This record gives sequence, C-alpha cells and structure tokens, in this order.
Amino acid sequence: MKGLYIAAVAILVCAVVGVVFFALGSGTTIDLSGKTVLAIIPPTDFNDMEFSAVVDGLRSRGATVMVGCSRSGGAVGMYGKSVGPDVLLSDVRVSDYDCIVFIGGAGATVYFEDPLAHSIASEAAAAGKVVAAICVSPVTLARAGVLQGRRATVFPDYAAELENAGAMYTGEDVTVDGRIITANGPGAAEKFMWKIAEALV
Repeated sequence: MKGLYIAAVAILVCAVVGVVFFALGSGTTIDLSGKTVLAIIPPTDFNDMEFSAVVDGLRSRGATVMVGCSRSGGAVGMYGKSVGPDVLLSDVRVSDYDCIVFIGGAGATVYFEDPLAHSIASEAAAAGKVVAAICVSPVTLARAGVLQGRRATVFPDYAAELENAGAMYTGEDVTVDGRIITANGPGAAEKFMWKIAEALV
C-alpha cells in the first residue's frame, strides 16, 4: 500500500508540473502590457508572413507595436499587404522602445548599408534592449557590428555575411544569444515571435 501511495503521489506531482510547464511554454501566461516594440520594415517587399506573425502576435499579448520605415507613405509587402508606417527611421528615439525588430523580405536588403538602421540597431544593443531580426535582416545587424562574437542565424544564402562580421552562424531556425534574437525566415516567424515575447517579460 505504501508503494502504491508513493507512486500515486509521484504521478500527481508529475501531472501538476507538466501542466505548469505547458502553460509557461504555450505562452498563455505572457503579458506584454506596458512593453513597446518598434518593428522596422522596408518601403517595399517586406515579408508579409513575418510581419503579421511578429506584429499581430506581440500586439495580441498586450505590447504596443509601432511600425518604422525609411520612407513615409504606404509600405507594400511581397504578397500585397499594405502598411502605413507610424514613424520614420530618422525620427526614431531608441529610448522609447523595449525592443527593436527588423522584419525580413526581399526589400529588407535596403537596410544593409543604411546608417540610420545601423545606428538604431547598435544603440539598442548597447542599451541592453531586445534586438531581433529575421530572414535576411540579421545581415543589417551584422553590418552594424551587433553580432560580433554572438551566436546568430540568417537566411542560409547570407551565412557568410554573418561569419565575415565575426558572428558564429548556427544554421538554426531561431537563435537566442542574450538579448539578441535572430531567425532564418518566415517558417520560423511564429517561434521567433515567442522568443521575443519571452525576452520582454
């Protein structure tokens, strides 16, 4: 009887622990109220799926998400999504945000050599804010000097860009190195969003 009692207690404890871990892992307990995020997109050809997964996902958990762009007017995604940016990169104050996210897509290469984008990324990283980039956008972080000595991932065609900038390319879907979060494309967008949410809590 004593053995059965111990076994029953062990099963109950495991069940409770499993429920707790499931709740934490599912993100149902993540509340981002009071957190402010800047999602930076290019004027044309941002990735619609990445944008929606990150922006809608973080907003649904209470975060205030502003959209930044280098150009005013409507930005258009690779698959036709139209977005009106909230702020120009030239007007961004990094201190206003808890997190900076660079959305990818074919048009995101416009920020590879953009001094404003580099400045925003490097200032945010130096301030210990969450800095994230997906698809080709980790190249912008790399060229801004943010990924030197860091583990990071990117769309596979650009792996050499990260390595040349002193990063340790992981080849993972999503890589987290401290407050730096990178992902390799739209297939990882949902997981990328969760990692950002977890880092903001």
